[in-house]
Amino acid sequence: MIQRFIELGEGYSDVYELVELAKANQHRLQHMIALHTKIETKDVTSLVVVLKPTTPGKFQPLYICREGIPNPNIMPNKRFNLFAQTAHSLGKQIHELSVKPSSIFTEKELFYQHLIGILRLNHYILPLQ
Repeated sequence: MIQRFIELGEGYSDVYELVELAKANQHRLQHMIALHTKIETKDVTSLVVVLKPTTPGKFQPLYICREGIPNPNIMPNKRFNLFAQTAHSLGKQIHELSVKPSSIFTEKELFYQHLIGILRLNHYILPLQ
């Protein structure tokens, strides 16, 4: 099983692409996730769309808009509302987690490995098989 984050951007206009990916792949949509963190003094959120693994190939993409959206629990915003409306229309609940910011990792890939570990521990993605 290969599980990989595919970064679309930081959540500005690319959040619309993330929403379209969820809608276009609703037959494969597994989870919609909000990862909350704090970068310096800013409370921000990453939005994630997790698709079911491909068959064959066993590749599981996790599409992410990284740390560019204000945390909706602190500052409500239209981009998160669009994500939440999409989740509701697709019959999905948004799973919310607090995580460390990507800025504390020396490489972005280490940050994504950290997130994959958290998602596996919380049973949002399958363990390695």
